[in-house]
Amino acid sequence: MTDAPHRTQQRVRLEPWSADDLWLLRRTNAPEMTDHLGGPETEQQLLARHQRYQRLSGTAGTMFRVVLQQGGEVAGSIGYWEQTWQDEPVYETGWGVLPEFQGRGIAVAAARAVVEWAAAHGDRRRLHAFPSVDHPASNAVCRKAGFTFAGECAFEYPKGNPIRSNDWSIDLEQPRD
Repeated sequence: MTDAPHRTQQRVRLEPWSADDLWLLRRTNAPEMTDHLGGPETEQQLLARHQRYQRLSGTAGTMFRVVLQQGGEVAGSIGYWEQTWQDEPVYETGWGVLPEFQGRGIAVAAARAVVEWAAAHGDRRRLHAFPSVDHPASNAVCRKAGFTFAGECAFEYPKGNPIRSNDWSIDLEQPRD
């Protein structure tokens, strides 16, 4: 569980990814959840991703399950990790909210929480998100969470799958409300 200051103001809490979260990774791997990400991964790819998520910690980044404050239901996942973007060391973030929890502001709350966590525990100045230009919901999350739009860009996700993305970023050193 995080100790970040956002906890009292948000409807979600972030809990570090654990060995028990493979079920969540499988749920977020559904076709409707991966439509803008090149489609579902194989079971072997999921198991490798699950291992990476468990190892990710410290200033390299962290993966979390998103848990509703009221009721304690797991609503999705979010995380951040090291990335180099335009020759600058930055963090990248990505999330997935399970279909039954979409449209409730949970992704925005989780994005704000991960910004606070990365600012408090990371060592890089900027956090970027690269949602597909064709994914209005994820682009809206970026806007509502306080990210700044930098424009369209070519991006690969997963590796070898070129997509047109929007580059959104937030300065982790800027004070937030």
